[in-house]
Amino acid sequence: MLNLNRFMPAAALIVALLAPVAVHAADDTQAIRHVMMKTWDKPDARLKVEPIVLRGAHAVAGWTQGERGGRALMARNGDGSWRVVLCAGDGIRHAPALQDAGLSAADAQALARDLAAAEAKLPAAQRARFATFDGIVRMDAHGQHPPASDAAHGHAQHKAH
Repeated sequence: MLNLNRFMPAAALIVALLAPVAVHAADDTQAIRHVMMKTWDKPDARLKVEPIVLRGAHAVAGWTQGERGGRALMARNGDGSWRVVLCAGDGIRHAPALQDAGLSAADAQALARDLAAAEAKLPAAQRARFATFDGIVRMDAHGQHPPASDAAHGHAQHKAH
């Protein structure tokens, strides 16, 4: 007969160790969504932020707004808050582009893999909207496009987002 009481302390320890990770990831996801909503959500152009994939101090958040969409590379600041590093379409789906944006090779590969898995669960129409963002636009320290970026890169569609 198997004595389950013998395993309870170990199970409790595992749960106790993993719970803060799950709570932290949920907090990060909410914080990322909040930053993006505060910056780009409009009453007449609602922003939907999904999926959000985390890896260390970086995340990629997919977004749609009407018939448009894209992805935002996010970075955790020293104080734990999040900021938008860049906005792109398919340009940041793969590890080499994430490495070019400053992620380590291991984090870039893991984030690209996790992003592909998360996006595979979404409807095809939503995934197609992520590709409508043209090019890659780096953001300034406040999460805004540099002043000339819309004209220089033809990103008029991103002004709503």
